[in-house]
Amino acid sequence: MEKLDKAPIRVLLVDDHEVILDGLSSMFRRHQERVSICGQARSATEALAWLNGCEADVVLSDIRLGGESGIDLCREIVKRNPELPVVLFTVYDDEQYLFEGLRIGARGFLLKQARSEELVDSLERVVKGEIVIDPAIAGRVALFAARLHSGEFWPGAHLGLTKRESEVLDLVVRGLSNRGIAAKLILGEETVKTHLSSIYRKLEVRDRTQAVAVAMREGIFH
Repeated sequence: MEKLDKAPIRVLLVDDHEVILDGLSSMFRRHQERVSICGQARSATEALAWLNGCEADVVLSDIRLGGESGIDLCREIVKRNPELPVVLFTVYDDEQYLFEGLRIGARGFLLKQARSEELVDSLERVVKGEIVIDPAIAGRVALFAARLHSGEFWPGAHLGLTKRESEVLDLVVRGLSNRGIAAKLILGEETVKTHLSSIYRKLEVRDRTQAVAVAMREGIFH
């Protein structure tokens, strides 16, 4: 979805902090010949409502949106409109967030420390079809990927699972109940349920049976 050279790209901003939205608005006004704001939202629900009438070229969204998730928002936008790129914009330089975002279809992962020129450049590149990763994290990601390929990391890391989530899923595959998993890993049952909810979200499944099916299909555990 490439724009004409002289047409500013239209951005929908999504962040639950008004000060961030105000700061981005002020920043983009300095580059108004290259970028314009077509809408601002403070939640995933509000962002989806905006998209019904906002002809955005790219969505710039925080990962944490109060009680909602920028990851879930990205997943829903990709489902509704695969051609509309979503860029995750966060203070968290966490490879797990990055891998999960890219796995569900995000086209960029940028840190909030980015300068205005860098941010506008990145958004333009994304609209032209590139996938952009903040330079501050790109090197570590490349090293992580190389080590993952060599088998140095835990099973399921490539799907965004944390080490503990991988351990929980392994025990689910083995047929243990929540109580059995809690006893095996010395965790509370509520903690196990929290890990399972995160696993289901990352694997895009609804229950244990589907999670096991994905684990077997992906060959996570041998």
